[in-house]
Amino acid sequence: MKWSLIFEISTALMLARFKQTAIAAVGVLFSITMFVALLGFMNGLNTMLDGLVLNRTPHIRFYNEIKPNPNQPIDQKGEFADAWNVIRSIKPSTSRLAIHNASKIIQDLEEDPRVLGVSRKISSQVFFNVGTIDLTGLVNGIDVEKETQLFAFSDYVTAVNLEELVQNNTIILGKGLADRMLADIGDVIQVTTSQGNRIQLKVVGYYQSGLGDYDNANSFASIATVQKMLGEPPSFITDIQVKLKNLDLAPAMAQELESIYGIDADDIQTVNAQFETGTQIRSLISYAVGITLLVVSGFGIYNILNMMIYEKLDTIAILKAIGFSGSDVNRIFITIALTIGLVGGTLGLLFGFLACLGIDQVPFETEALPTIKTFPVDYNPQYYLIGGIFSIITTYLAGYFPAKKASGVDPVDIIRGK
Repeated sequence: MKWSLIFEISTALMLARFKQTAIAAVGVLFSITMFVALLGFMNGLNTMLDGLVLNRTPHIRFYNEIKPNPNQPIDQKGEFADAWNVIRSIKPSTSRLAIHNASKIIQDLEEDPRVLGVSRKISSQVFFNVGTIDLTGLVNGIDVEKETQLFAFSDYVTAVNLEELVQNNTIILGKGLADRMLADIGDVIQVTTSQGNRIQLKVVGYYQSGLGDYDNANSFASIATVQKMLGEPPSFITDIQVKLKNLDLAPAMAQELESIYGIDADDIQTVNAQFETGTQIRSLISYAVGITLLVVSGFGIYNILNMMIYEKLDTIAILKAIGFSGSDVNRIFITIALTIGLVGGTLGLLFGFLACLGIDQVPFETEALPTIKTFPVDYNPQYYLIGGIFSIITTYLAGYFPAKKASGVDPVDIIRGK
């Protein structure tokens, strides 16, 4: 049978029951729209939440951990070499926090083709002197240019020109820490290091990561300022932060480079394993809800086509009586189902994109995230591809079973019944 005739008959049947056909198409449209909008919004939120941690976290961090010396004197004495030695109250060794030969390590890392960028950092515990009260906190000495390039530092900073941070004796306070100190932009605060050194720093901005505990204790200054504050030479570095081109390489590279350079290394996947698990679960839930919408719309199309076949039994009997085979009837009703899926799915993808644009314009302002002004939305083409494929698959299956039923109709029984 010619396909042109199949399409003509399918069109006639759809127009004869246009209201039911339109309702089925609207069901597909609604489910696809909600699927795209839901995934775009949920994954936009996931990306934003991931960014709060992952954007400012290096893929690999090199540092010297303060820990006891594994080679205790009793273990080196021959008579106790084969014994099980129990040692109590072991104190950390006198190893330095500074990374030895940091400049050469950084140079080697920058030449590694797997590495996107390297940033130096100094972390130091300090006391912020507020009148007669000392608040404990952490000063991070950073390379402002590298930190902005690799870890989106500027996205979390408000009320500051980052060029001012490059100058000596300036500091950016975590917003929670600034509120506790009642420190405004332009104020001069006093900081005391653990070695007893005191320095006055000018507040030039606030840092808001959206993580309260982090903002309540952390502050940022230039590397030169922190080195001066600690009384250390320009070569003093406590952390080397590495950003990779491929995040999945982090665990293996951390172990490899740790053995090469003889310093401790943490990779982002190990440190943030629980956070990554939460992200995967949220994504799984959003996909499950979206696919459920598509399946529900498929049952609606099945019911409509089933009723259409019941009401058109006499038409089917006539078609088979004049020479249409069962497979031809099957093609007619599958064509109807696929047409509904194609039209409803295409419009659903369009309305889903428009819904995402609408969500993207809804104001979302919070003091914890000052740089975010509207709800985040992810426009990943993958969601549209999945929605389009599922609209075709669900409508095909919804039409296949009624069409199979129609292809088995005996025209003699129908005509005799009439």
